[in-house]
Parts: sequence; C-alpha cells; structure tokens
Amino acid sequence: MDFEKRLQNAINKGRAAKDEEIRQEVGKKLTEEEFRNLHLKYRLELTEHIDSCLRKLSDHFPGFQFNTVMGEEGWGSKITRDDVSLNTGQKAQTLYSRLQMIVRPFTETHIVELVAKATIRNKEIFNRSHYQFIAEADMQSFQDLMDLWILEFAEQFSYQG
Repeated sequence: MDFEKRLQNAINKGRAAKDEEIRQEVGKKLTEEEFRNLHLKYRLELTEHIDSCLRKLSDHFPGFQFNTVMGEEGWGSKITRDDVSLNTGQKAQTLYSRLQMIVRPFTETHIVELVAKATIRNKEIFNRSHYQFIAEADMQSFQDLMDLWILEFAEQFSYQG
C-alpha cells in the first residue's frame, strides 16, 4: 500500500472512532425531563438549606421577620426588619434591612441559579447570583457559598446595627 492510501485509511479510522464517541456521548446526555427532575431535586435541597440558615440568623437578631418566597422569580426565603432611627432635632427615619436568597426556576439553559440580595439600614450591601450547569452541579459548593453570604450579612448587620 502506498502512503496516500494508508493516510486515507488512518483519517477514515479516526473519523469513525470520533463518530462512535459522539454516538456514545449522545446516549449519555440527559433528557429534558431528567434535567427538570434534577433541577427540582437541587432546588429542594438548596431551599431547605436557605430556610434553615435564615431562620437561625433571624433567631440571633430579634426583630427580623422570616418569610418563605415562592413565585415567578424563584423559591427560597427572606428575612426583613424595619427599624426607626430617632435622632435629636431630626425627623424619625425608617430603616429597612433584608436578606433574600432564592433559587431561580428551571430554564432551557439547564442551570441551577442562586440569587441573593442584601440591604442593611436602607443601603444595598450586595446583589449577587451564582449558577452551575445542572449536569455538573455541586450542592456542597452552593451551600458553602450561601453560608459565606449569610455570614457576611450577619457581620455587616452587627457592625452597622
């Protein structure tokens, strides 16, 4: 066999191997329903963690009201608090504080997205989001990040409050 024929055989063999690999990958890919089910499982796990942490946080700071959030924007929880500032010679001022964490609904992008918004005494402290692809999602990293954000809020609230 001359070099040209061997080269063509090698190319064809490589393409056939690649085609087989692609066929196997397609078989491994998750269906849309499997993505929805995984998102639901992850959402439940994350919202339970959010509920638990925000309830504990509100126990440490009297005056915070705990609420569950369920709606078009997602599922999760929030804590809110209204304070009144009475300074000598000035009008009374209402000071609003909140921490809200939600998991966004399932979308065709196949991601799990966590959104957190924090306000302390009428000043926005952070407005963040974090996402991971459903097929690659790591719930422990989500929970660690939630803990970090909640601890940051607690530290700043105790400093400013």
